Amino acid sequence: MRAFVITGPFSAEVRDVEEPVARPGEVVVAVERAGVCGTDVEFFSGEMAYLKTGEASYPIRIGHEWSGTVSAVGDGVDPTWLGRRVTGDTMLGCQRCERCRAGRAYLCADRQEIGIRHGWPGALAEKLPVPAFALQPLPSTVDATLGALVEPGANALRAVRAAGLDPGQRLLVVGPGTIGRLVALIAESYGFQTHLLGPSGWDTVPRDGFDAVIDASNGDEVPALAVDLVAPGGRIVYIGLSEAPSLVDTRRIVLKDVTVVGILGGSSGLTGIIELYASGAVDPRPLVAATVGLDDVAEVLAGQRSWGSAPKIHVDPHG
Repeated sequence: MRAFVITGPFSAEVRDVEEPVARPGEVVVAVERAGVCGTDVEFFSGEMAYLKTGEASYPIRIGHEWSGTVSAVGDGVDPTWLGRRVTGDTMLGCQRCERCRAGRAYLCADRQEIGIRHGWPGALAEKLPVPAFALQPLPSTVDATLGALVEPGANALRAVRAAGLDPGQRLLVVGPGTIGRLVALIAESYGFQTHLLGPSGWDTVPRDGFDAVIDASNGDEVPALAVDLVAPGGRIVYIGLSEAPSLVDTRRIVLKDVTVVGILGGSSGLTGIIELYASGAVDPRPLVAATVGLDDVAEVLAGQRSWGSAPKIHVDPHG
């Protein structure tokens, strides 16, 4: 089968690789759509933190936002999965440790991450192996595009839930990329007064003006800015990651009695975001600028072409 492979910084190619086989407890998914995100760009540029810690290495097959159809099942897997449209969790815990048993596999020290961590191959390929425990079925109202937006949407949903707001309260979302826009769409469906902020508007935003602030940006100055912008007694949710360490004056957090939450992974939000998409309460499909083939992925990662103002590019591995 064909798969997109990053071989080193700014070096990638589409290769013919061996098709996956459904091992015990696993399925093989024929991929319909896969999303490209900032993590994939960092693998292409060589800036991804896991490359420095040894949790990932080249060559690497990226892609962790996906949807498709189960084409094969391994021993011990319910055969009714065969032929079903699915997406799945990126975080593949060991299923044995205390965190996994408590439903927090995304914090498992030994976890693999599809297309990211400890060598599990990604979805920028015609087929993808997935543990059956990670699968999420997709209803008929969730098409291939929406299915590939489940993983980022689940992250955004967790961030919105962590804000802890009631309808009518004020939420500021900093960062108008895919996650920030998904956060804003979900928050609006919850009835929050939602404001989405890009860098050009930082100087005009009222201080202490928001019941919660969600930082979905990659700016190392934004975490400190969020402390200024949140109202006393409010909540700050950090889901964005900056390349450089950010500095926050924790005295300000204490004196404003602010609650701070970090979000890693969307595991507990997968079912909820599928329900929001299926009901039509949230429709993020306008966030996808284009769907390209595997041969175009290197240009996407290098930023060499523009497909419009929408932030997300999807890949059809068979296109």
